[in-house]
Formats: sequence, C-alpha cells, structure tokens
Amino acid sequence: MHERFDVSDPSFIADPYPVLNELRESTPIFWNEASGQWVITRFADIHETLRDRRLGRSYSHRYSHAELGRPDPDPRWQRFHQHERWSLLCLEPPDHTRLRRLVSKVFTPKAVAAMRPEIEGYSRRLLEGCRERDTFDLIGDYAQPYSVAVICSMLGVPIADTKKLLDWSHAIVKMYELSISDEVRMAADTAAGEYIEYTRQLIEDKRRSPDGLLVSELVQVEDAGDVLTEEEIISTTMVLLEAGHEATVNTLGNGVRALLKHPAEWSRLVTGDVDTKTATEELLRWDAPLQLFERWVLEEGVEIAGQPVAVGEEVAMLFGSAERDPRRFDDPDRFDVGRGDSAHVAFGGGIHFCVGAPLARQEIDVSLQGLVDLFPKLALVAEPRYHPTFVIRGLEALHVSAS
Repeated sequence: MHERFDVSDPSFIADPYPVLNELRESTPIFWNEASGQWVITRFADIHETLRDRRLGRSYSHRYSHAELGRPDPDPRWQRFHQHERWSLLCLEPPDHTRLRRLVSKVFTPKAVAAMRPEIEGYSRRLLEGCRERDTFDLIGDYAQPYSVAVICSMLGVPIADTKKLLDWSHAIVKMYELSISDEVRMAADTAAGEYIEYTRQLIEDKRRSPDGLLVSELVQVEDAGDVLTEEEIISTTMVLLEAGHEATVNTLGNGVRALLKHPAEWSRLVTGDVDTKTATEELLRWDAPLQLFERWVLEEGVEIAGQPVAVGEEVAMLFGSAERDPRRFDDPDRFDVGRGDSAHVAFGGGIHFCVGAPLARQEIDVSLQGLVDLFPKLALVAEPRYHPTFVIRGLEALHVSAS
C-alpha cells in the first residue's frame, strides 16, 4: 500500500484522495523510504503532533547537523536558507516566541478586519474586468493578481512590483516539495537572493518615509525595548507574502473547482441558503492547499500512534488525509458547503498556527461573495489540471464562463 504513495505519479497528483484514504485506513503511521520520514495519516495523531513541544520545525537550536548525523545545508542554496533563517515557519522558542510576539503587535485580526473594504474593492474591480470576457481564467485573471495585491497593499509594497514578487514566490515555494531537481533549487535560490535585496531596499525606504503599513510598522515595532532586526523583518515579510499568497490562490482554485463540480452546492451559495463565510471552511478542508507539514523529533520518548520515533527523525503529517478522516468528519468525502467546521488543520496548529489565517479567510470569503453576486451561473469551460506538485496543491488554471 505504501508504494502507492508516489508524489511523482501524475494520476496520484490529479486525485490523491483515494490513495490517502486507503493509507489512512490501513495504518496511522508508516516509514516513507523515498523521503526518509515517518508519515502520519490520521487527524487525531496529526492534531496532537502539531502541538507536541517535543517536536519542532527545526533542530538547529538544539543540535548540530553532525550530532543528528545529517549533512550541513548545501552551500549552493545559501540565499534560500538565508531567506528562511528568521521565518516564523521555521523558528522554535525562544526565537519564535519573541518574533511572533512582535509581529502579532502589528499583524492583528483588527488590522485585517479594517482592510475588508479595500479587499472588497480589489476583488470587485478584478471581477468586473472578468465580466467583459466570454470566458476567463479564475487563477491567472483573478486569484493571483487579487491575492498579491491584497498582501502587497498590507505590506506597503508598490502594486507595480507585484509581478516580480509573484514570480519570486512561485520559484521559492517549490523548495518545499519532497523531490526536486537542482535546476528547481537553483531557480529558488536565485529568486530568494533577488527577493532579499528587494526587501532590504524596501525596509530602507520605509525607515526614511514611514507610511503606517505593515513593513513600516515592523521597522518601528517595539516591546519592552525589543525590536526586530533587519534580517528578521526580511524573513517575516517574505514568508507572509509566500504563505499568504499561495494558500489563498490555491484554496480559491481548488475550492471553486469543487463548487462547480458540485452544482447543487454552488446553488446553495447563490440562493443564500449557505453564506460564503461558512462555505470558506469547507473549501479549506475538502481539497487542502497544503497537503504535508513536517517536524523534527527533539526529545527522547516520543511515540506517535504506537510507533516510537527517535530524536533526529522527521515526521510528515498528511493534512489532506487528516481532512478526510471519518473519525473526525462525518461523511468526509462529501463536499458540503454548509458543514461550517473550522476545526480543520488547513492552517496548522500549536505555536505554528498560521498568523495569516484571518486574512486568508477574509480574502476567500470576499471572493466567494463577489463570484456569487456577479457570476451566479458560473460554469467550468475545461477540466483543470493540477500543478505537478504534492505538498503545495493547486491548479495551473481554472477556465470558467459566466453562463
């Protein structure tokens, strides 16, 4: 059964859920020889592992690479590693605690809520432009420019630069896949280097001319005399764009595809039987934009689903499998926009719960409402294809018509 977990198989990428379902029902945890990881399949175990402080997103704060018998990071990709160095996604306490405290003073749910009229404006203008065509690509014509415009507006990045940031983000996130070529690594490292220099200049501009937006506020934020370093601001700014943009775009693409494949569910939104805020949770659960999340074992005595896992071993949590676990979700393979269950794992959990979750939820909610209002007869024009990646799951395009 484990052999069917093949992230290079196009048929698996097209629809991983039958294999994930079989894996989950056959075993709660298995060793994946190809990636050298323990793979966890069930919701309860993943929920617990996300919160277990004996595991961490990194180990370098506790152990050297040599101590765990692992090679040093490849110096060829040092700019990529530099861009990750102070990322909230990669840090552990006490660095994570300090950095998240400072970032959270600026990136607040209240600040996100205050952006809603601006977000609605971006959405409506782009969707109005799409109405002028017989068909349009919901990904390229709407979701990508919409998402990057929202996060750049919040950060204080010039809208004219969004294309550059989009290209850098697409190149960098490919580094998180389980199997990649040196060519992909080289492209990601180059993008990270250019992105770092761009952000460094942006920070310098904000120091000279504060504008009250996120990067400017990160430059000035202080807590009991503690401030963010330039390197910390660079990593934080980059991860907010990368994680926020990719998650929103892929949730919209995967989710609207699901809606149009289930016309009765789309009709529930159009008629107002289910509100778009409720439906957003099912879009996040049913075809997860992030399929896998990894952690390292840092202490002795860790056991997951009855399996002892040693210090220095890595675990991979299959979010897509967890989201279809019948032990947690009733009739989990049924797409139900009225389910309204927000206790999924799309945003992770524990100390690494996504700081941008309120923004992502708002962006998806606003988009669904705009589509319902302007395109009540929305329909698929062609069967979409997924990107040939597993960890970050999203469509290459989603061609639709208004009627």
